[in-house]
Amino acid sequence: MAEELAMALCLTKFRAQALIGHAEGLVDRFPRVLALVEEGRVPMASAVAVNDAAVWLADDKAAVVDEVMAGRVEGKNPTQARRSGNLAVARADPEGLEERARRQRDARCFDLRHGSAGVAGLSLENAPVEKAVAAYVCVDRQARRLRRDGEMRTLDQLRADVALDMLVGKQFGGEVKAHVYLYLDALTYAGLREVPAELAGHGPIPASLAREIAAAPGTVFQRILTDPAGGQVVELGRRRYRPRAGLDELVRVRDRECRRPGCTRPAQFGDLDHCDTQGRGWKDGCPTNATTLVGLCRADHKLRDLPGWQHTVAPDGTLTITTPANQTYHAGPEPLLG
Repeated sequence: MAEELAMALCLTKFRAQALIGHAEGLVDRFPRVLALVEEGRVPMASAVAVNDAAVWLADDKAAVVDEVMAGRVEGKNPTQARRSGNLAVARADPEGLEERARRQRDARCFDLRHGSAGVAGLSLENAPVEKAVAAYVCVDRQARRLRRDGEMRTLDQLRADVALDMLVGKQFGGEVKAHVYLYLDALTYAGLREVPAELAGHGPIPASLAREIAAAPGTVFQRILTDPAGGQVVELGRRRYRPRAGLDELVRVRDRECRRPGCTRPAQFGDLDHCDTQGRGWKDGCPTNATTLVGLCRADHKLRDLPGWQHTVAPDGTLTITTPANQTYHAGPEPLLG
């Protein structure tokens, strides 16, 4: 199972699923292309690109693509192999391509991908190509207009800034209010030291960037009290923007991210799961308090309902996950030690 492989190799479950899919696809559906890899005539990345291009094909049509690509893939880098594979796939199953296009457009989504040191990426996937091109042209045109007016930023910087301004509503005379958790100690905020801060779901960011974020209009501060010995969050101040249930937020602030090892989904957007030292959930009589609540993303929360998975929480807050293969993994909320 991908979840077990992810924890064993310290990968995200999506990366683990991709590794399993590539291995199974090449062995079962593209043996001719795989043989070229084993002979050292084709890089593995190019073979994976062929598999990815044809992953949706029925087995009989995949066999046709395997035969065609075995004669084409040599000498091609992964990008070239993917394009050649896409062409072979389209010709092998034109009717399936029509259905594939419809399903992909129905699966359009907008995602946030965290980088490091204060940067992240936004990804609009499976957008209708005509709208995506039109949106890019709109952003590019505005960026080039600003560039002609004397802006010193590069075109790439201007495109990014124009797109972000549009997304947060600045182009329409306002700005959407966002709610994120930034962990910044008081002395660093005051400029008396330069301890890196932390943005939930992202990780450490430089002290100067944290102060810049904290100085933005509309920023709301909330006091966090930690255990002097372990650095764990034990109490939140009550003065904040739009108050809500204190225990719910205490757990989300404390955990910061999904507690499943390797998952970085912010606890702010996930579920709170009841769990005690016996592994009982809320339906089994587990009480509700800060010790027995853990933050889990929706996908990892659902693991508890699958056969062979067991979650327990020790009195110190350490979550232990036992997989169907009887492997155990431990995770506790990272302390805020500054």
